Amino acid sequence: MEHEIKTLTARLLAHRVVPRGDALARKALLDDNFRQELDKSLAAVGLRLVENPYAEHIAAALLPEMTEPVFGSGDAWLNNNLGLPRDGVALLVILWALIILPKRERQVARVEAGKENQSDMFGAQKPLETGESVSTGISEDALYADFGKALGGRTRFNANLGRLVNLGFIVRRNRWLDEGPMLDLMIDYAQLAPRIIEGALADVLLRREGREALVDKRADDGIEDAGGDDGIASDGPLFDLPPDDAADGEAR
Repeated sequence: MEHEIKTLTARLLAHRVVPRGDALARKALLDDNFRQELDKSLAAVGLRLVENPYAEHIAAALLPEMTEPVFGSGDAWLNNNLGLPRDGVALLVILWALIILPKRERQVARVEAGKENQSDMFGAQKPLETGESVSTGISEDALYADFGKALGGRTRFNANLGRLVNLGFIVRRNRWLDEGPMLDLMIDYAQLAPRIIEGALADVLLRREGREALVDKRADDGIEDAGGDDGIASDGPLFDLPPDDAADGEAR
């Protein structure tokens, strides 16, 4: 067991994430004794295992009591330990809100639907759906149209997208952005979701949902646009940084 724990710990530190389907990852999730020893090994260096049933990977993160010594050790409190500037953090939060929140709603809805359709009251609980069936991603061009100018323009936007790709938060292919292995792990859903749904980005999500509903309605009605545009007039960026932050993004 000691060798397996060392191996998994080393892989978590070297690769940052390990798939849930991996043999050692499954053992950490299912074997209580193995999990206890793994937790002790990680805690010895100020870390803890991060996993949730909605994500396809597991990772390691700081213990809560190590937050202040790590983030507050310098002259100023760090808002992240990944080298992301403020506009990069803002972009990460926006991507999380637009990809993970709808994904979580689909996962929970399918679980509830499965319970309603289950005739055997003692039937085995099915694993949560993950991957492309519930996480659909977003268009890079649409994201820039809504948020690009507020986040520093094309150069800053592309630079921060590149950072998030390298860090494993998103996967970028053919101008489409999909969920990366870190996106649903390293941001605490319980803390951030209420702040977004009920506060900071509530209007953003409502306006985007309104646009998507209109697109769906037009598709159902068989309305097509010969020019390839969806024909929906934009009200401008859905999210605006405060003037000081926007100016700071231009200056960097």
